[in-house]
Order: sequence, then structure tokens, then C-alpha cells
Amino acid sequence: MVTATLGQQTPRRAGGCGGHLHTARLLPQQQQQQQQQRYVPRRAVLYCPGDDRRKLGKLASLDVDCAVLDCEDGVALSQKSAARETIAAVLAELDLGRTEKCVRVNSVSSGLAEDDLHVILQAGFVDRFRHHLKERPLTAPVRLVTFVESAVGLLAFKEVCEEVRRLAPAVGLHHDGVVFGSDDFCASIGATRTPDARELLYARQKVVVTSKAFGLQAIDLVYIDYKDTEGLRRQAREGALMGFTGPLPSLCERHSSSNRKITS
Repeated sequence: MVTATLGQQTPRRAGGCGGHLHTARLLPQQQQQQQQQRYVPRRAVLYCPGDDRRKLGKLASLDVDCAVLDCEDGVALSQKSAARETIAAVLAELDLGRTEKCVRVNSVSSGLAEDDLHVILQAGFVDRFRHHLKERPLTAPVRLVTFVESAVGLLAFKEVCEEVRRLAPAVGLHHDGVVFGSDDFCASIGATRTPDARELLYARQKVVVTSKAFGLQAIDLVYIDYKDTEGLRRQAREGALMGFTGPLPSLCERHSSSNRKITS
């Protein structure tokens, strides 16, 4: 299962989708930019439900590396449409300073990804992205962050990376990183999450090794117990030692702990 985060480098009105055009044109200098992308740190990646304006408004008060406006797991099925519309409306007005602004769309297999792109990019994956971008020139490639969330996804991870590397540049995408979706992965293999995450050791190592082989950031599993700051520090340090570039703390209030551990 592959989902994507669309980074703030996307033009505001080309940040989601909507249209019937066939190609995305990269400006001449972008051919070089595809090879030499500015490094964007993602020591802590924080998710915010896209249908909750109150929580989205709080993001501006946080100094965090990456804020993800979520259309997927953080949003109930009945609220998917509201999340799309809300995200499209707030993307332009939400000033997060240095924080990278991202949007997580639903998986292609869910049948919802195209609707997400259609609404958000008016403010695949590859063919759909090209279709919805509609000939609009990009000032820089759109950063794509994919997810590994199932047993099948883990086994096919290398092939997915190869295919994205082959197809993405032609439509203005740059594969920037990979997130390990630990809870969905556990569900897919019938495992039970434990505090030390020993049941995920093999999967975490494979995600790191494959990501680094393709020059991608590897973003570690989410930390569920948001009240346990020490536990978050411990897991962030363990992930950093394994080669992950960032963890996924579950609440914005915890981001400083993980930032410190990844940089120390």
C-alpha cells in the first residue's frame, strides 16, 4: 500500500489535483534540481486530521520539522470529503514558518486517492498526478514520501522504489522518503504491538536498508503512548541508531523530545 505526502514545495494551487491534462512540465533548471534536492529534515513528523480546523490552527504555534495534514487514517470515512475541502482551503493561509507543510492522501487501493488529489491539487499515482497537474509548470519537483504498511508492501518495497525512480522525474515528482506504518503492518501480519517493538525488528531493518540503498529518508514507526516522554526518547534513540532519520510522535506536544534524540 503506497500513500504520499505532498510537500510545501508544491505550488499552492497545484497542491492537490483537478483537471484533465496530460503532462507536467519541468522548467530547464529542474532537471538539475531533481538530482540535487535541498535536504529537508524530518526528525519528527506530526499528523493532524484534515477535517479539524481547530487542530490545524494550532500547527502555527509549533516549531516542528514536518506537519502532515491528513486525509487518511486520522480521518473517519464519513469525513473524507470534509477533510479534502478543509485542507484545500487552509493550505494557502496556513503560515508554518520553517515547518514543511505536507498532505497525506489515501492509498490508491482505497479508491479515494484520486478524489483527494482532485480537490487538494486545485488550491496514481504517477499517471493520476500528471492528469491532475494539467500542464502547469512546477518551480521545483513535488517531494513524494511513500509508506510501507503491509507484508506485501514490505516484500515489494524495492520494486516500488525502482518504479518510482523510473517514472517520477517525468511528471515532476521527487521520491524523498519512506515512512514505516507500523500499526497497519502489525495488523497485516497478525502481530501484537509490544512496548519494545521487537516484533517489528526485521521490518524496520529492511525499511532502513532499502531506503538508504535508494538515497531516501527512512522515517520510523509511530510512538503510541503520547504521555510517555521517556519512552518516546528511548524509541527515537533506538531508531536513530538503526539509521532512521525521524520517528512519528503521535502528538505535537512531544516533538521536541524526538528532535533532540535524532540530532544528539
